[in-house]
Amino acid sequence: MKNWIISHLTKLRYMTALVSIALMVISISFICIRGLNWGLDFTGGVVSEIQMNSQITSSEIEPLMDAGFKQDVIVIAADEPGRWILRYAVPAKGETYPAIIQVLDPLHAQVQVLNTSIVGPQVGAEMASQGGLALLVTMLCILGYLSYRFEWRLAAGALLALMHDVILAVGFFAMTQMEFNLTVLAAILAILGYSLNDSIVIADRIRELLIAKPKQDIEATNNEAIIATFSRTMVTSGTTLMTISSLWLLGGSSLHGFSIAMFIGVLTGTWSSISVGTLLPEFLGLKPEHYLPKPESKDP
Repeated sequence: MKNWIISHLTKLRYMTALVSIALMVISISFICIRGLNWGLDFTGGVVSEIQMNSQITSSEIEPLMDAGFKQDVIVIAADEPGRWILRYAVPAKGETYPAIIQVLDPLHAQVQVLNTSIVGPQVGAEMASQGGLALLVTMLCILGYLSYRFEWRLAAGALLALMHDVILAVGFFAMTQMEFNLTVLAAILAILGYSLNDSIVIADRIRELLIAKPKQDIEATNNEAIIATFSRTMVTSGTTLMTISSLWLLGGSSLHGFSIAMFIGVLTGTWSSISVGTLLPEFLGLKPEHYLPKPESKDP
């Protein structure tokens, strides 16, 4: 099996790269056509803080709030036991919400509304612009680091792999219309760091092989680099996915978006660093000469 994989690895890389391109086109189409379902962090909304029996859980509060307010109400545990933060959209003009105490009455718990505040759309727009700026600054810093660390062909492969992972994760949220909030944005930034790390490991190995085996074909060099780092990549990705899965299952609804985005990012990051990150430098004509020391010119 191993020998078959080695002999067909180039063909497999080409096939997976075509799949990646198709998925990127589909994701961009969903982003442009459907857009993102921006959460209350970006659109504004109402935030209420309540105090009740500490034995009540979020799984008991959420169904009642969702049914009473006819929307997905975000329930977040506060620092103190029994204190909860409820986040929901501002009622439409002419509509009113029922009292929170009345909605939670079936729990037979003494509910006390501590405070209620409204986050205006202007604040949400500011958060959106700051989040976009943070993403842009991160990408520019990564671009600068890659340009310093590698020859531009290898750097371009790693950068395209990063863009691939982000586009697929954002495209999933556009396709499913899941809420895109600040926790999801944090996951997107974390995906950049994870994918970059994986791409750099393989790119470093490719650079070492280009210097050690200058007469070897570039396709064989890329395949050898992937095989040499494959076990490390699988172990790292596997343990990371186990952690994310635990967070997904046990972290509560407030972390579902973060967990899903990270899960997609780790999968696509592992995929892209092997296929996209190695194939683009190959197409751009990466050669051992690009990393071999240039001969010093002798003065006449």
